[in-house]
Amino acid sequence: MKHFLAALLLAPVVALAQYPTKPIRMIIPFAPGGASDFVGRIIQPKMSEILGQQIVIENRAGAAGNIGMEAAARAAPDGYTVYLGNIGTVAINPAIFPKLAVNPAKDLVAVTQIVDVPSVLVANPAFPPKTLQELVDYARANPGKLNYASPGSGSLNRLEMELLRLKEKLQMVHVPYKGGAGPAVAGLMGGETHVMFTTAPSAMGQIKGGKLKVLVVTTRNRMEQLPDVPTMHDAGWLGFVTGSWQGIFVPAGTPREVVDRLFAATQQAMKDPDVVSRLKGGGVEAVLSASPAAFASFVAAETQRWGEVARDSGATAD
Repeated sequence: MKHFLAALLLAPVVALAQYPTKPIRMIIPFAPGGASDFVGRIIQPKMSEILGQQIVIENRAGAAGNIGMEAAARAAPDGYTVYLGNIGTVAINPAIFPKLAVNPAKDLVAVTQIVDVPSVLVANPAFPPKTLQELVDYARANPGKLNYASPGSGSLNRLEMELLRLKEKLQMVHVPYKGGAGPAVAGLMGGETHVMFTTAPSAMGQIKGGKLKVLVVTTRNRMEQLPDVPTMHDAGWLGFVTGSWQGIFVPAGTPREVVDRLFAATQQAMKDPDVVSRLKGGGVEAVLSASPAAFASFVAAETQRWGEVARDSGATAD
């Protein structure tokens, strides 16, 4: 009997030591074509190789990323569901959506940041303004006639435009798209909207192909991939440095040993030269946390920072 009880007690430990023993689901809360999908599909093969199990990407788009985030938070906390969260879903949505079904701070466990994604201000090629100042002047001359797209009401890109609009006292119409940056960028190229902030990888191919024109970037220094494009600093907006970070999360209650295993595997994957190179080619910088605790502290600070911006601007879910 004692041996039987001992075996029962040891079973979970053995299972954790062998983790993972089956494929892992990675929930991406946006449609294919956006920054999250871009990052997820680059790190997927290397993480699968390191963990010895296939990572299966599941795009769960809708409600500014809330559908995917809720699915992740409600999943079994066994290490077989990981969530690729970002600044919008985890840090901004709690302030934008007063009746959010989940509380990211309580229902998710932060594992590690993996990237920082700069934003670009892009426009349809037929849109007259070619610089940020020209855009401001044009908007002032046409109050209420310009619309700007966003990849969701709770996105950083929406708040970036809100800051610009409020600072310059511009009257512009917000057009949120369901499914993230991919549909929003497609709408911009199709002439449905005039301008938008979006993550660099969501528009880099279209910029390079001449299907979109870029007015400014939000990095502190000029991007290597877009050396001729001015930064917000260059345009006179000192202090306007933003980035849409992304990171790995798991459902609350996931065993610490699993969190540590995922942290180590992700850190190893993100240091792979091929992964770093491919991310950089799309304008994405690999940025890693020192520990799960450090990432949790960072997320808490970002939630407070952008929650204040959301409240000050009056941004709500449209």
